[in-house]
Amino acid sequence: MNDHDDFEDLPPEKLPLDAWHRQHGARMVPFAGYEMPIQYDGIVAEHQWTREHASLFDVSHMGQLAVSGDKAASELEKLLPTDIANLPEGQMRYSLLLNDGGGIIDDLIVTNTGAHYALVVNGACKWDDIAHLREYLDDDVTLTHHDDFALLALQGPEAADVLEALVPGVAALSFMRAGLLQWNGQHVWVSRAGYTGEDGFEIAVQQGHAAALADALVADRRVKPTGLGARDSLRLEAGLPLYGHDLTEETDPVSAGLAFALAKSRRETGGFVGHAACMARLEDGGCATTRVGLALEGRQPAREGAQAFAGDALVGEVTSGGFSPTLGHPIAMAYVETEHAGEGTRLQLEVRGKRLPAKVVPLPFVPHKYHRKGAA
Repeated sequence: MNDHDDFEDLPPEKLPLDAWHRQHGARMVPFAGYEMPIQYDGIVAEHQWTREHASLFDVSHMGQLAVSGDKAASELEKLLPTDIANLPEGQMRYSLLLNDGGGIIDDLIVTNTGAHYALVVNGACKWDDIAHLREYLDDDVTLTHHDDFALLALQGPEAADVLEALVPGVAALSFMRAGLLQWNGQHVWVSRAGYTGEDGFEIAVQQGHAAALADALVADRRVKPTGLGARDSLRLEAGLPLYGHDLTEETDPVSAGLAFALAKSRRETGGFVGHAACMARLEDGGCATTRVGLALEGRQPAREGAQAFAGDALVGEVTSGGFSPTLGHPIAMAYVETEHAGEGTRLQLEVRGKRLPAKVVPLPFVPHKYHRKGAA
């Protein structure tokens, strides 16, 4: 997700489910160029409901793209550091669009649907991403923007049981697997993935059927509509980076802790934008700064922009921060000088003229609960 304020001069667009959200009591705010629901019953209550039951999020602001044609895989490999040619049908992978210097233009999910490669990109970046893809992809490859589809996310430990009753076949999917299934006589594309650290699904459905699907989901008493506030606190606890905050064109995959997105085969063969810059950082043994998790003492959170100190020395800056409802204390992600990034390192974060004690801790803050293949 991305909430760049690149849309200040334009009125925010409305989601396909705008009226539905308002009917269910959502408080709407501008986000990534759209009016989005930030909360219904309260952020902490919605956060805890997601951890214990199932929550319905509207992520229709995301860009749903398709790349098709005989050369689609090889053309995508010019832009993504991912092994696309060997991506099995129905398999999803996290990937990155990079610039020549290895800076992150966007992070995304790519899926081999069989018929084409599906890309889900961040909402506030999607128009720039589309322009970037059109510039670099060969004319023989077709790029389609599926702006007639909504995207709903059902997240939480009860999500699989709820959705299986409506869309038979979803229970057979494991984490980062996807398939074309049937709901109420309609084709829906279901992915077992999400942005909360919990088990869950993302469902692409034609806009005209999105409200009926949302109604069917919240008719189950285990499901409640949930807004962006809880989505943000959940993804922070899960240690997941947010584009425009923890990831920008000034950050790179190595310093961001995303070197896993640089496929081993692609590191060797190269051929993608940013390859040389990424390899230089890997071969130099790392970067000047590293993304870390920080646990704070007390109750006062440190927000984005708070400076990190080791004694009198400025050593980094917070990129995401807030109070963790699950852990009961504030947490943050920050980029700090690599020599101060070791687990257990004690730092101080400056908030409103005060220095708050913090300690480097492993990410994620709360363990992921993804339904992985072969797991019980």
